Amino acid sequence: MPLSGDLENVRRTRGIGALAVGALLALTACSTVVQGTPVAGGAAKPVGPVPPGLEKFYTQPVNWEACAKYATDETSSTLYDDDALRCARLRVPLDYAKPDGREITIGLLRKKTATGAGRIGSLVVNPGGPGQSGMQSAAQLAEEWDDPLAGRFDLVGFDPRGVGSSEPAVKCLTDKDKDAERLEPPVAGTGPEAVAAIEKENKEYVDKCVANTGAEVLANIGTRDVVKDMDVLRSVLGDQKLNYLGFSYGTRIGTAYAETFPGNVRAMVLDGAVDPNEDRVAGAIGQANGFKKAFDAFAAACVLEPDCALGADAAQAEAKLDAMLEPLKTKPANGGDRLLSYSDAVTAVLQCLYSEQLWDTLNKSLADLVKGDGQVLIQLADLYLGRGEDGKYANIHDAFTAVQCVDDPPVKDRAVVEDQARRIREGLPKSALDDDEAFVAALDECAFWPVPNTSQPHDPKVPGLPKVMVISSTGDPATPYESGVKLAKALSGVLLTVEANSHTAFLGESDCVNDAGAAYLTDLKLPAEGTKCS
Repeated sequence: MPLSGDLENVRRTRGIGALAVGALLALTACSTVVQGTPVAGGAAKPVGPVPPGLEKFYTQPVNWEACAKYATDETSSTLYDDDALRCARLRVPLDYAKPDGREITIGLLRKKTATGAGRIGSLVVNPGGPGQSGMQSAAQLAEEWDDPLAGRFDLVGFDPRGVGSSEPAVKCLTDKDKDAERLEPPVAGTGPEAVAAIEKENKEYVDKCVANTGAEVLANIGTRDVVKDMDVLRSVLGDQKLNYLGFSYGTRIGTAYAETFPGNVRAMVLDGAVDPNEDRVAGAIGQANGFKKAFDAFAAACVLEPDCALGADAAQAEAKLDAMLEPLKTKPANGGDRLLSYSDAVTAVLQCLYSEQLWDTLNKSLADLVKGDGQVLIQLADLYLGRGEDGKYANIHDAFTAVQCVDDPPVKDRAVVEDQARRIREGLPKSALDDDEAFVAALDECAFWPVPNTSQPHDPKVPGLPKVMVISSTGDPATPYESGVKLAKALSGVLLTVEANSHTAFLGESDCVNDAGAAYLTDLKLPAEGTKCS
């Protein structure tokens, strides 16, 4: 199943558009169809059409080798210590408009399992984020990669440009900066002083991104360019058509790829769908309501147990949670050799609301907090935020911000920002997961981004696209069910409804979902319209 770190990440800014209950999703990739023709030459023959000027990339040889040296943190070091996995680097242009200019590399990981006459090709996976490592996701999936998929597909994961093992990686804050930021108390007030303080912090953050990453990299980090990398990958893997599995924001990558290379698609499973044309504020409010719904479901189950940390009355559960978290705003709790801040506690609760499988962990960690022990909560927050035991962070959140700021038009008009703040105040559910502050009408990081956006929200129109499969869970807090309904309709695909409280479902606990997805990927047999799994 997807990595537990596959979460739509909490935005670091506390200005407009930054909900304490979760992040705004990067809203998309506006793409044009890339034309090309098959060509021969180079170290290998390309498979499928090659866009003009990119022949050397589509024909490059790939040197598969042991994965150990591709590790970038403790998690990947453990996952990549497997002789069945092979890794490589894919060369691509930093700027596709300048194919003879600067080159960057994309990290790849493969488990080669499909042989013989039944082999279809590769199944390329992306776990979402943006900012999550596709290599790590594939390595985790590889631990239980079996038939029928293993007999028909090699499993392939890639780190999108700027992420994980891909080089150069997006870097904004140092590990020390991130630790310090997590301990900052919630912003006080909503007036001009609060606006100025937040905007100063956001501008300083952007300045660090530029200094540590470079404006040229930041300009070419978005979904528009990721899908072009993915088509180069398709060719060098030897696949005439792409087979793709995208979770969460990975559904945005899949949608953009389908728009850009519609003739190169064989099959796509898009799980935990992002609405490609959702208004940013409406999306934030919808996600907030999703987490509120997930908490209510957790509380209803918890109060039936004698050891529920929230008591025995579901109607009072949120007030109980609020009473636990409120003191952390001014006085962090003991977290072992570190302190548990209010921000960390909220982050930990959010992580556990992504799946019912984490509900027991959430209850136990809250019971510990009541006793003054925040160690489990801080460990959960570390997992969410990509912090290893050695104190080093993955670049998940820096990459998240970088991609969002080139995938969406920035909001710089203060009248618009103030209207967005009003809409959020009016539409946000009252929740202990909120910091109980009216949202400050401050410009976010993207308003200070040094390069223009390369995409924008829109309704995808892909005539002639083969039927794709969209999976959406009724109790998904991060990508609400209705987003899957809209995406399936926009792509003229088939929707599989999952009646569960979870973010994404394929290759998880449901045989119904797994069987339907496998039948589609292997034999292109789609479930009937209206099919539901639990």
